[in-house]
Amino acid sequence: MLHLIEGNFQAEVNQAKFPVVVMFYASWCPKCAMTKPVAEDIEKRYRKKVKFCEVEIEECPNLAVKYGADIVPTLVMFKNGTVKARMQGTVGENILEKRVRELL
Repeated sequence: MLHLIEGNFQAEVNQAKFPVVVMFYASWCPKCAMTKPVAEDIEKRYRKKVKFCEVEIEECPNLAVKYGADIVPTLVMFKNGTVKARMQGTVGENILEKRVRELL
């Protein structure tokens, strides 16, 4: 997953050619540690169709607030720079993959 900060968020998400899934996480969060491998597995399957990124909420608190990541992990799905879906908490592989397919 591509690591985002405030300086590259706009270019990587809002100007992306593909839909983008951004995982807002915290390094201390066990649920984030459980969700990240799930997202990485799905990223491998959809590599040429969907872009997966991550934002550390303590590193980028303004982005976390802007996109409603008050619970971690929060996965925000963008298409053409617009938020299309949001999921909070631990997300299973089947659910995340279903939401990714809907994003396409």
